[in-house]
Amino acid sequence: MTIINDQQGMALALEWAAKGMFITAPNPRVGCVVVRDGIVIGAGHTQAAGKAHAEIQALADARAGGHDVRGATLYVTLEPCSHHGRTPPCADALIAAGVGRVVSAIADPNPLVAGKGLARLRAAGIAVTTDVLQAEALEMNIGFFSRMRTGLPWVRMKAAASLDGKTALHNGQSQWITAAPARDDGHAWRARACAVLTGIGTVKADDPQLTVRAVETPRQPQRIVIDSRLDIDLQARILQDVPVWIVCAQADPGKCAMLQSMGHDVICLPNAAGKVDLPELMRELGRRQINEVHVEAGFKLNGSLVREDCIDELLLYLAPSLIGDAQGLFDLPALTSLTGKRTLAFHEVKQIGADLRILARFC
Repeated sequence: MTIINDQQGMALALEWAAKGMFITAPNPRVGCVVVRDGIVIGAGHTQAAGKAHAEIQALADARAGGHDVRGATLYVTLEPCSHHGRTPPCADALIAAGVGRVVSAIADPNPLVAGKGLARLRAAGIAVTTDVLQAEALEMNIGFFSRMRTGLPWVRMKAAASLDGKTALHNGQSQWITAAPARDDGHAWRARACAVLTGIGTVKADDPQLTVRAVETPRQPQRIVIDSRLDIDLQARILQDVPVWIVCAQADPGKCAMLQSMGHDVICLPNAAGKVDLPELMRELGRRQINEVHVEAGFKLNGSLVREDCIDELLLYLAPSLIGDAQGLFDLPALTSLTGKRTLAFHEVKQIGADLRILARFC
């Protein structure tokens, strides 16, 4: 591929970053390409935590092809790191390699980096260009940026509904409102998250696994169940394989011991009302290095999360159908004035098969 300008080089680097969509957490998804005389001579993306970063992968790829990287231009979707974490600083590797120019999409929000990597490159005489396709690079790592800037993960709530906003019949039947392409697409969003969160109501009603099945993924997201009274059945399907985090407000010692003996983690976070403290849970997930949370829950927990300002965006699939009197999306209190409405902005609207996918963010 011939690279004519910086936008093309960064667009290709973003394509490489996407190859690490499901594997890099808690680290960011980063892509990198090395270009000489307009020709891509090396490319790579960040590997699983503790393994090589995108820049190291790209340099190794170029050298494996017999290319000299000295004086080359390197496009990377996030500022090269300047600290020694699980791996050595990428900025030092680029200096040692003798690259001539580095184009970075966006500065690293990690306080351990935060401009230090670019400063180190400039001090070594390497030309640096910044803020190329910055918005696209932010979207690639929206959860990482959220956690680094606020200490909180980016929380995405997924729901499927009819055009009149109904998610299930009053008898609980909900399968299937949307068609297979939309359901598969929802699994892709589930796969990119660090954690999938649901409530005890959904576990009791549907006995879900909440695993990624419709798309290939090298790892499953951490599963989290909000269960205030620790009512979960020990035979529930969600408890039968990898460890689950169960968040309660009343920690029964015997039930806790049984769950922990099965390998699960019980987190007790009560609020003043005897329910789970949802904002504190989000802070705890940030401390546990969770970048993105994918919520798939019932209308009661959905409403509680919205009321307590724990949701950043809605991932809503709308089917071209009308259901009528049935269960809605959120359990929210009635308003006496429209001034109390919650406002969102449409970020993306796309048709998936017969259904409509709406990504909307709270303002």
